Amino acid sequence: MTKTILVSAILLAAVFTSSIAQTSLILPTPVKKIEVTGSAEMEVIPDELYFNISLREYYNDEKNQKDKVVITALEKQLMKAIAEAGLPKESLSISGLGGYQNYVDKKKKPATFLENKQYELKVDRADKLDGILSKIDSRGIQYANMARVDHSKKAEFKKQVKINALKAAKEKATYLVESVDQKLGAALEITELEDDASYPQPMYKANMRTFAAAESADAVEDSSVAFQKIRISYKMKAAFEIK
Repeated sequence: MTKTILVSAILLAAVFTSSIAQTSLILPTPVKKIEVTGSAEMEVIPDELYFNISLREYYNDEKNQKDKVVITALEKQLMKAIAEAGLPKESLSISGLGGYQNYVDKKKKPATFLENKQYELKVDRADKLDGILSKIDSRGIQYANMARVDHSKKAEFKKQVKINALKAAKEKATYLVESVDQKLGAALEITELEDDASYPQPMYKANMRTFAAAESADAVEDSSVAFQKIRISYKMKAAFEIK
C-alpha cells in the first residue's frame, strides 16, 4: 500500500513538472510599436512688463543741506501717478531699501544719511512708464529700467504647445508606419520632455528723456520700444502600437 502511494506521488510530481515546463515555453507575443518625438513652439508678444524704479531722498537746498525731500513724499508722488495712469495699487511692490551717507566737505565726513527705496512696477505697455515718471520730481528718481517680461496667459499657451507637440508626434508616427504598409494603433506611452520655454530680456531702445524737462505726460518724447517675443517650446515622446 505504501509503495502504491509513493509511485502515485512520483507520477503526479512528474506531470506537474512537465506542465510547468510547457507553460514556460509559451512566451507572450511582442507588441509591435514605434517610438517618436514631436515638437512644437509658439511666440507671443509679452503683455506684462516689469520695471525697476529707485527713488532717493534729496535736498532742495543741496549746498546748505536744507529742506530735505523725504522718501515718503516721493513715494506718495509715485502712488498718485500710478493711480492717475489707471493702474491698481497692487501693480507696485517694494523690492528693496537702502541709503547712503551724504558728504559735503573735503574731509569726507558724513553730514547726513539719505534713504533710497526700490520698487517693481507692473504695466501692460512701456509708454505708461514715461507718463508715471514725469509726475515725480526728477531729482528723486535714481534710475528706472526694465527688469523682465511675461504673459498673462502663459499657462494656456504652454498647454496648447504641449498638445501641438503630441499631435506632431502622432503625425510623424503615422506617415512612418504607412510608408511600410502598416497602420498606426493606440498610444502605448506618452512622455513629456524638458520644458524649453524661453523668456528673453527685452531690448529697450528708447533714449532716456530728461526728467527735469518733462513736467507732464504731454512733454514726454515718443519712445521707440522693441521687445523680443516670448518663445514657448516643448517636445513630447510617444510610443504607438503598430497594427
